[in-house]
Amino acid sequence: MKLGLINSAWAQSGRETAWGIRETKQIGFDTLDIFTDPLDIDAKEKRVILDTAEECGLPIISVCCVAVGLIDFNPSVQRFNVDRVMRFLDLCYELRAKNLLLVLGEYIWQQEVIPPETQWQFAVDNVRKLGKHAKSLGLEIAIELEPFKLSLINDVDRMASFLEDVGLPRTVKANCDISHLHLVRTPPKEVAKLKGRIGHVHLSDCDGKVHGDLPPGRGITPVKKYLEAIRDTGYNGVVSIELEYSPHPDKIVEWVTEAYRETDKIMQSLKCRG
Repeated sequence: MKLGLINSAWAQSGRETAWGIRETKQIGFDTLDIFTDPLDIDAKEKRVILDTAEECGLPIISVCCVAVGLIDFNPSVQRFNVDRVMRFLDLCYELRAKNLLLVLGEYIWQQEVIPPETQWQFAVDNVRKLGKHAKSLGLEIAIELEPFKLSLINDVDRMASFLEDVGLPRTVKANCDISHLHLVRTPPKEVAKLKGRIGHVHLSDCDGKVHGDLPPGRGITPVKKYLEAIRDTGYNGVVSIELEYSPHPDKIVEWVTEAYRETDKIMQSLKCRG
């Protein structure tokens, strides 16, 4: 496996994109994930991302996209979000990324008024459309498992069912987020249900109660056990560290370095970094 970083970790630094990419390389990461929006950046910023990553020898693996409107009950909102995610896929292609990390959002109104199976079908239909575009570009879509009560996909069984319903096994896959799995009390052995379906992995720690995205060792997530279970499915792709804000913004480099160091220790102990 390779060890990557989502560049949103540098957001609170207030520094330019290129600085964060160079720091990522300096610390020792193998790959890079990009958190941005193609509707908010211009051609110059795209070039900065691509050129700096190439200069540093950091392959861009994933672009992160939150598109909760894909399951909105308004057809116009769905159409806009399908078009927007198409732009994300085009950006993945421009950046030579491997996959689009896609967050689908939550059921509205406590699963009342609109039947939950209707919103589920919205997601299936729209992701299938997007999956066909991804396939045409040689890309994958990795669906993120979210740890919130009303998230559309918030456990391994729902993830497996969703991927089955979409029906594009070589293109639409699962993203395993280790702290999210812990927050929804998924035993590591359950990861085996996604064997052959994992397209990407996020890694962080948490306190076991609320979403945290902490460096490993700062919470209580059994990171090693989850990563071992993911390895045992045969997954040999990228593990990307996802971090929320450091409590000490002036020490953001130390925060990211700590996450790198502790994750590398775990991967080395499992003999899965290479």
